[in-house]
Amino acid sequence: MELGFHLPIFDIEGGTTAIAGELARVGAAAEAAGATWLSFMDHYFQIEPTGLPAEANMLEGYTTLGYLAAHTSRIDLGLLVTGVTYRHPGLLAKIVTTVDVLSGGRAVLGVGAAWFEREHRGLGVQFPPIAERFERLEETLRICQQMWDQQNNGPFDGKYYQLAETLCSPQPINRPKVLIGGGGERKTLRLVAQYGDACNLLGSAPEDTGHKLDVLRRHCDDVGRDFDDIRITVMANNPRPNPENRDEFVRQMADYAKLGVHTVIITPTTASPAAWIEGMAPAVPQLAELG
Repeated sequence: MELGFHLPIFDIEGGTTAIAGELARVGAAAEAAGATWLSFMDHYFQIEPTGLPAEANMLEGYTTLGYLAAHTSRIDLGLLVTGVTYRHPGLLAKIVTTVDVLSGGRAVLGVGAAWFEREHRGLGVQFPPIAERFERLEETLRICQQMWDQQNNGPFDGKYYQLAETLCSPQPINRPKVLIGGGGERKTLRLVAQYGDACNLLGSAPEDTGHKLDVLRRHCDDVGRDFDDIRITVMANNPRPNPENRDEFVRQMADYAKLGVHTVIITPTTASPAAWIEGMAPAVPQLAELG
């Protein structure tokens, strides 16, 4: 099992002028630890589950990934996850391609249906009903596939999006893997089976994760997809791990490893995330021993 880090908080010790330097240290600490994944949220405002108000610091996600591309050399970079409503899909594919090229082929497209209505209303971004958001998500996945197919620069004519040309030059160094976030059994996991290279589930309990994976297997069977081709990732927040309970966290992950989970992603929520990551580094070889 591999370890990834997800950074949701930008209220950094030292204030706004300290953010850039701390993020550079986060990248260095994550790579030194041997982690394989580094991600940020894709939000305009801070979200309540972090325990912070909407007014707390929040950076634009892809600009942040571009910065980390220059301060890392090995770790995969992505957002967990891009709200489908935030950017036109053609632009999204171009942005992710740019991160991939500038990082030497390390970009991942994490994407989902979006949910935080306040930030949409706040900045004047359309927030359609959930059924439409899922339809837009599927069209976005299809557009990205076409944008990353150098043999197909033709049009895309969908219900919500119409592109006269799906031209994307340069092409990514490595076609970005598509990680679809969420555990919705009827829509989200069906999209994972049909379009995803990876999924991201909430690691609330091994039993719940096992059930979601059984649902995903059935969707894979329905669309003729090999379940084993999909990379399984979970967020570990129950309880939230920290350097003080690191060994207990590793023991808890053994049940997820038995389910076939490939990567567990954990979230530093302190004002000094680089030091927190350094404190969690010994978990990397311990998790690797789980399989």
